[in-house]
Amino acid sequence: MSILNVGGLTKYYGAELIFSNINFQIAKGDKVALVGVNGAGKSTIMKIIAGIEEPTSGGVHMARGHTQAYLAQEAQFSGENTLLDEMHSALAHLFELQRQISALEHALADTDAPDWEARMEQYGELTHRFEHAGGYEIEHRIERTLHGLGFSEAQYHQPVGQFSGGQKTRAALAAALLADPDLLLVDEPTNHLDLAALEWLERFLKDWDGTLIVISHDRYFLDKVTNRTIEIANGRLDGDYPAGYNRYLELKAEKLELLLKQFQAQQEFIAKTEDFIRRFKAGQRTKEARGREKILNRLKHGYQGANNQWINERIDAPQQQKRLAMSLGTQVRSGDMVLRLEQLVVGFAARTENQKPRTDDKKAGSQFSLLDSTVQLITCPNLEMQRGQRVALMGANGSGKTTLLRTIVGEHPALRGQVRLGHKVVINYYAQAHEGLQMHATVFDEIRRIKPLIKETEARTLLGRFLFSGDDVFKHVGDLSGGERSRVALAQLTLMAGNLLVLDEPTNHLDINAREALELVLNEYNGSILFVSHDRYFIDAVADTIWMVGEGTIKPFNGNYSEFTTWQEAAAREPAIPPAPRTASNGQPAPASRPAAAPAQPAAPADASKPIDRGAEREQRKRQRRLAALEGEIAMLEDEQKKLGEEMTAASIAGDGKRVKALENQYAELHDMLSSRYQEWSASAG
Repeated sequence: MSILNVGGLTKYYGAELIFSNINFQIAKGDKVALVGVNGAGKSTIMKIIAGIEEPTSGGVHMARGHTQAYLAQEAQFSGENTLLDEMHSALAHLFELQRQISALEHALADTDAPDWEARMEQYGELTHRFEHAGGYEIEHRIERTLHGLGFSEAQYHQPVGQFSGGQKTRAALAAALLADPDLLLVDEPTNHLDLAALEWLERFLKDWDGTLIVISHDRYFLDKVTNRTIEIANGRLDGDYPAGYNRYLELKAEKLELLLKQFQAQQEFIAKTEDFIRRFKAGQRTKEARGREKILNRLKHGYQGANNQWINERIDAPQQQKRLAMSLGTQVRSGDMVLRLEQLVVGFAARTENQKPRTDDKKAGSQFSLLDSTVQLITCPNLEMQRGQRVALMGANGSGKTTLLRTIVGEHPALRGQVRLGHKVVINYYAQAHEGLQMHATVFDEIRRIKPLIKETEARTLLGRFLFSGDDVFKHVGDLSGGERSRVALAQLTLMAGNLLVLDEPTNHLDINAREALELVLNEYNGSILFVSHDRYFIDAVADTIWMVGEGTIKPFNGNYSEFTTWQEAAAREPAIPPAPRTASNGQPAPASRPAAAPAQPAAPADASKPIDRGAEREQRKRQRRLAALEGEIAMLEDEQKKLGEEMTAASIAGDGKRVKALENQYAELHDMLSSRYQEWSASAG
């Protein structure tokens, strides 16, 4: 059953044609990926379907009685509504049903009312609708969805307007999922999700029985979730494939190969026919030559069919999308050991007056002393990178991955330990926020800043390989989109002659074609690579080692992402071995490891000869209640501590020293409160 029809959709922005004559139908249960390069018009099509934009011509028809929900790339919230308020708003129809059911229950108490039977019938209908819509599980659904998308209970009552951009997007996604529409439209839903939230969303959407249209550059996500792929290219619908992402690539390659053969065969036929016409048009076979000329004209220019439909049999040459064309080289070969982390602790210092600066003496390494009051994000085991190794740094948002990279490249001081670089190691650093780019400069200026003596023709050629042509090279960096800034930063990277690439989210803002081009270049690179990425497809293609960040440390794994997940699944099937208790350096329970509930004591056999000590029982119950309350407070404080750590990381990346200082003071206060609760819990549990 078709629930959406898109017919003849055409869109102009001014005189610029974005796409024309887009036609497709969406059936109930379809999970559709809308793919294409940046600027192809995918988001515009989705906005037209959602009713946010109008097409220049054509239209969209939604089947009667069906609902839809739309999630934009950047969510907007206003007012003082809390996270829980927004979730309740998404389920307003169920709360209204609940209110009507409650009112009828009170009315039904009057069994002598003349309309009692009618009310009873209405009550049965409403309760059936309420149960069918999952009304009796409202709070559980809210909790499951918010937890799955990475929200803590401490955030439930916080105003959404005060959330970060990423948190707002996750909140909007949660509301859209809870609304349970017939058709869900989502534009880049994975942008602000860490690995755990990504995997939860994949499972949810895969099992969900609704209909989905999604725009995403996350190929792993598309392959897990979608069963159909619609490609927009060259201003038209270029293909509609009944498959997920990987199978779509295979089908597209087969289609292009067939089209190329058909095009070549037709070109060969045209050449032979034109040659025949030239040789025999004025000779004895004039009539036959003119007949062939008529066929050729119909082939080249088309003709009117019997039903007045214009028929064009000419096969155009298959068009390939423009791709990034980049290369990376190393001028100096490094030693076998590229990078060594020795007892390294990274994080933020609440007081910095005693801090020792990072040195450039690679033999001595970079040494730091641990300060009295610090925010420790990662305590690294002794780790080493060898020449040619490709290491992916993975972990949850806010776990300290970017801070570790910035510490390694010397842009952020360590709290303790050493970052030791190997012989002749030269680092090239690609920053996630592109803070190295100068917003007031032009694209051309940014290339010359890296290589001052580059000739204009050489610079234009280089920028052309990164899809900047004509006057695009004179655009100011501050006026560029996120994807365009990423391409400028990558272009700069090709002009540097390092042998250790340190890349922080290099695929952010890049479309799929650009990501695939980057993968090819990195796989041909003969240096070493350390990178952070949430793109699992990219990680799988590039990395040969995983450093997983979690619980304040790093666990290394030799292998790519596929091998890592296979190992994880196998480990999950093994019987769980309780971990040994962990303690922080001050002897208290480690903050990242929440205390377990106090074990219940087995009841002693009743002894009728001994009087029951009611006072001791009351004290025991009181102690257990206090333990439960403490565990709740500890959980809330830990969640707040994690959030502050994320905010400090973001402020540090943005270079907002004043904000970092304020957050460090808050973190120190929170640390003291948490330490106090741990001590009280330990005393009560003992």
